[in-house]
Amino acid sequence: MARPLTPRQQNVYDFIVKTMNDLGYPPTRAEISRALGFKSPNAAEEHLRALERKGVIRVIRGTSRGIRLPAQEPEPVQASAGAEEPPQGLPIIGEVAAGSPILAAEHIDRYCPLPPDYFTPRADYLLRVRGLSMKDVGILEGDLLAVHRTDRVRDGQIVVARLEDEVTVKRFHRQGHRVTLEAENADFAPIEVDLRQDALDIEGIGVGVIRGGNGQALG
Repeated sequence: MARPLTPRQQNVYDFIVKTMNDLGYPPTRAEISRALGFKSPNAAEEHLRALERKGVIRVIRGTSRGIRLPAQEPEPVQASAGAEEPPQGLPIIGEVAAGSPILAAEHIDRYCPLPPDYFTPRADYLLRVRGLSMKDVGILEGDLLAVHRTDRVRDGQIVVARLEDEVTVKRFHRQGHRVTLEAENADFAPIEVDLRQDALDIEGIGVGVIRGGNGQALG
């Protein structure tokens, strides 16, 4: 029997459900904190962990909106004799703009038949690039950017960065509490982020490019 929720946990859970029903996607920790009067997103994180332990939500680490409701997820289909094997290779999850940030739809379009360890460090997923803000380093419209999922990034690395609901590919530079997400195209202005007031999540680092999404990989 599932353990009952505390009143505060119920408030958090109800807010998550309402947000997903109204907007189609879950809230961030910051949004939960503002809506329920928490002093910091850390308080929201503690409630999310408690809700996960009680089995009413599932948390996907490393994403700002990585909250799922098991009750709304489809039941897994049982494999039958003669059924196809699960797809192999690297998943292509949505699209990312290599220009002005856009809302990223996180879903698997298809699979690319390359093993994760084709790239170093190993790739976890591929993102299709739109725009030309990174063209001077060979990341072009329609390419697939191979991404190693990590939030540990060194200055000067090419990253997939999430700003609230938006995802962008840029070169990462940090000085103290200020981060600059710099384009590799003089036509695009850098994005300045003040970590004291702006939410920034690193979804991974770029480890290679598949030219035009056609399987011609560039390590």
